[in-house]
Amino acid sequence: MEIRDLTEDDLGAVLDCRTRAFGPLSGDDVRSWRTVVTPLFAEGRYLGVFDGTRLTGAGRINDFVQWWHGRPIPMGGIAGITVAPEDRGRGVGRALMRALLDRCAGLGYHVSALYPATTPLYRGLGWEHAGGRYRVKLPAEALRTLLRDRSEPGTPLRRITPDDAPEIGKVLGRVLGAARASGPLAWEERLVRHWLDDDSEYGYLADDGYVVYSWDGGDLDVDNLVAGSEATARALWSLVGSSSSVARTVTATVEPSDPLLWLLRERKDEHVTITRWMFRLVDLPAAVAARGYPDPVTAETVVEVDDPERPANSGAWLLSAAGGAASATRVPAGGHAAPRLTINGMSALFAGVPVATLRRAGLLTGGTPRTDETLAALFAAEPYLLDYF
Repeated sequence: MEIRDLTEDDLGAVLDCRTRAFGPLSGDDVRSWRTVVTPLFAEGRYLGVFDGTRLTGAGRINDFVQWWHGRPIPMGGIAGITVAPEDRGRGVGRALMRALLDRCAGLGYHVSALYPATTPLYRGLGWEHAGGRYRVKLPAEALRTLLRDRSEPGTPLRRITPDDAPEIGKVLGRVLGAARASGPLAWEERLVRHWLDDDSEYGYLADDGYVVYSWDGGDLDVDNLVAGSEATARALWSLVGSSSSVARTVTATVEPSDPLLWLLRERKDEHVTITRWMFRLVDLPAAVAARGYPDPVTAETVVEVDDPERPANSGAWLLSAAGGAASATRVPAGGHAAPRLTINGMSALFAGVPVATLRRAGLLTGGTPRTDETLAALFAAEPYLLDYF
């Protein structure tokens, strides 16, 4: 079994492995897939597992920025993990994921996230369930009425074009930073351009928000809607709802506590589906230093972490926080009444999974009620993703 960087010459074999694993793609989808993945080969972000000359598995690393308590962190988004059906059960997936984890570290990603097709493989290598992608179905008419007075000048909106990709990134960063958001990500600019160049996607941009949506049969699907103010939220959602004479429902990706749900006049029965994603610390001290924290929290506590896959993360760490920033400094192990965490537990803690949940799940042991309270205050978050990858 050999693991190496893939090249454009391997594109046909990768596509074959992908279709055998996930099913065939349409002609348009194949062209879009090629556009998305081809640049990754030269960047060392697509790895393959070979048995002789035959490709048995492949996986890629997407170049993302992910916000944690309002601060952007470089994140390696693992995707496209495929193993040929005849090679399953031979350890191909585990070997591939180890190589991708090492490559994430080599490329400078502090953290990593993925959407799992199966949990045990990823959990066994340190990724842990952290958050969800929330999809809610709403009556289109309920959105149409969010704009209170259509006779008054509202929030200026204009149609989005591919040339707006840089502005989309700026707006996203401002809104997520101000909201102290945890989990949402930003794509590479070239991929945002590719997304906005899709004739089936319709987008509108404001100074502090944007929406991108599409038709799904006779109804609407909101891929992304970001708004930094009530006025912009009302303007964007009501624009989507203005199609209520044709579309009966709108399915939208939202935050867990999305302001929309407090703007709706009627809110009783909500149909929400959640797609779970997993998260892992790649470089513990770098991730701790890059993350944002509640400004009022000033604290010091020691945690002991065990990471068999990346020993540099293992050991005792002094977490010091003040003024919305924190650091992790290595200290001698032992002699502390310190909480002990697997890397799974530490990754989940970093992502805002409640300390009480981690303790009852066995991902956190030791420590005291006081250290539990300190960690809960320091890493408080409600993680979510707006995008699937």
